[in-house]
Amino acid sequence: MMGPAHSLSGAAAWLGVGAAAAAAGHTMPWPVLLAGALICAGAALAPDLDHKAATISRAFGPVSRWLCEIVDKLSYAVYKGTRKQGDPRRSGGHRTLTHTWLWAVMIGGGASALAITGGRWAVLALLFVHMVLAIEGLLWRAARGSSSDVLVWLLAATSAWILAGVLDKPGNGSDWLFTDPGQQYLWLGLPIVLGALVHDIGDALTVSGCPVLWPIPIGRKRWYPIGPPKVMRFRAGSWVELKVLMPVFMLLGGVGGAAALNYI
Repeated sequence: MMGPAHSLSGAAAWLGVGAAAAAAGHTMPWPVLLAGALICAGAALAPDLDHKAATISRAFGPVSRWLCEIVDKLSYAVYKGTRKQGDPRRSGGHRTLTHTWLWAVMIGGGASALAITGGRWAVLALLFVHMVLAIEGLLWRAARGSSSDVLVWLLAATSAWILAGVLDKPGNGSDWLFTDPGQQYLWLGLPIVLGALVHDIGDALTVSGCPVLWPIPIGRKRWYPIGPPKVMRFRAGSWVELKVLMPVFMLLGGVGGAAALNYI
């Protein structure tokens, strides 16, 4: 799928988690619901860091372009080093390592570890990165063009600072779900894991499928492209994605958000 659909699906997924938490009697504080939805929307773009034409590859200027090249080469090396006889030959690393459940867990776990060991500045950095990606994904029309990059970064930095300040206040969610001393913001890894997995599921619906289960082998393949029957798949950017899935994601997100806040 394309970036906007990925971000919308990520935000909708976290709002759905909020609805489930409310139904279970553990309502999320609204700052956690909001911050988590934005983080998840941003994290849903992150697996495409292996593709030089993806939104994330240009989101942070030369830094993200350079990182994209490294991740692409790393992903390709891992693919070549672990492929089985049934896996096709490739010329690049797109839709390999970063599109797996293992990568999602590693990135989310690393983010949680950084949040609880790095202090406030680490939390701000995580929020800033994902706010930039969320803005790029959800407001893609307004964020187009290199001339808007600085404005996006400023908006993301401001949003990260305000959100961190709100979350730090007692009862607003810095210790949501994990309440032991020293575990503030441990939950930040959860929307990151969820966003990456939602991205993979979205890509699995497209023509090429997605090797979500790597490194678990299936038949003669270790990089088996998981997906529904081919007749149910669509091409990225097609009318199915733009005219059907994106409105559905917006509707589900709205319903999930209302349920998470106990309005319905």
